[in-house]
Amino acid sequence: MYYDDLPLWGFLGKLDRNKEHGGGKCLLFKHIHFDIMYNNDRVIEINVQTDPNVAVDITEDKEVPVEFSYSVTWKKTDIPFEKRMEKYSKSSSMPQHLEIHWFSIINSCVTVLLLTGFLATILMRVLKNDFIKYSHEDESLEDQEETGWKYIHGDVFRFPQQKSLFAAIIGSGSQLLALAIFIFLLAIVGVFYPYNRGALFTALVVIYALTSGIAGYTATSFYLQLEGTNWVRNLILTGCLFCGPLFLTFSFLNTVAIAYSATAALPFGTIIVIILIWALVTSPLLVLGGIAGKNSNTEFQAPCRTTKYPREIPQMPWYRSTIPQMAMAGFLPFSAIYIELYYIFASIWGHKIYTIYSILFIVFIILIIVTAFVTVALTYFQLAVEDHKWWWRSVLCGGSTGIFIFFYCIYYYHARSDMSGFMQTSFFFGYMTCVCYGFFLMLGTVGFRASLLFVRHIYRSIKCE
Repeated sequence: MYYDDLPLWGFLGKLDRNKEHGGGKCLLFKHIHFDIMYNNDRVIEINVQTDPNVAVDITEDKEVPVEFSYSVTWKKTDIPFEKRMEKYSKSSSMPQHLEIHWFSIINSCVTVLLLTGFLATILMRVLKNDFIKYSHEDESLEDQEETGWKYIHGDVFRFPQQKSLFAAIIGSGSQLLALAIFIFLLAIVGVFYPYNRGALFTALVVIYALTSGIAGYTATSFYLQLEGTNWVRNLILTGCLFCGPLFLTFSFLNTVAIAYSATAALPFGTIIVIILIWALVTSPLLVLGGIAGKNSNTEFQAPCRTTKYPREIPQMPWYRSTIPQMAMAGFLPFSAIYIELYYIFASIWGHKIYTIYSILFIVFIILIIVTAFVTVALTYFQLAVEDHKWWWRSVLCGGSTGIFIFFYCIYYYHARSDMSGFMQTSFFFGYMTCVCYGFFLMLGTVGFRASLLFVRHIYRSIKCE
């Protein structure tokens, strides 16, 4: 239960194991006693006790009339209100927990350093050799057959198919990235003290609404750079890309919660407020961002001219197709966040407390860096074998971590949680799917942005005819 944002735990009943008969009795406690410590008009601490003597036997599966009762004792205390949360923060930053977190961070950092070093050396050496080779070839061998990434310079900046969807993903992803960074800044400043459960959701809704201008601006300006024509349709698609599935999931789950008459159902007033925020803040900002993006009127800076007809892509071995590449790309970033995921899941879907936001922020930055580097490496290997369709591939490879997180959800549900029944299952998978989808969009954007910088850089360094 929660009382004035303070959590309390207690047992509803107990199993009386009977050694001789092998069976046991199920006892339900009828009386609950609360001990509340207060300082002036503030509640400081609350504990709960049950009385095993006042219990009713519910072993047989039939209706039993039970009268429940509770009692409260109030005690004065001198602990100031500001310090009432210390008891809870201590439990999550116990030495043994902190050690695990730091081990996981050091582990991830080592992964990142190795990866970065590995990539930097490979790419620097390979690119240096490539540059030397290509610059010498210009002088000597004019008539030889061309191979390698240089020779698809006429195709590498050929715009992807489904420009509108592509630009919408980049727009939504940029917005979610901004949202994540703002939330972390608030958390580090100390806005979300543990158990102030409403604050995090409120902040998410409000900051999502306020950052929708970013999505509108990014999507529209990028769509027009890709020489798209119908920017209004693109803007609507951007607005619905993340909100649409989220709203449908929410409506379904809220209906389920109401059907089960559970407290998880949001009251009607709150839903109206959220819809008003969407109509009066999110949508206008999205449109304003879109108009600003349309007027920014930037050209797409491609260092090489695109040829009229695309080159044929040579036959590839199976491991160079999209799905195996996504599996490779998602594995490293996922392994960097794996341990933190366990703690986050335990605090959202379990009874653990998560208070160490600074560590989470470090892990988030590691995740972004690893995603960017892995995607860049895979993009280079893709271009080296003359496969010039890197646009969608970089988004899918960047975002594949989201799919890994979803598989982790399935594992967590079966192996770690005690959830059962339709309502718990639908809530867990409904909301976790939305979170994974958000990660997919956000990391896909990171992957694409990194690849675009890289591709522009290497093609700017060679002489393109």
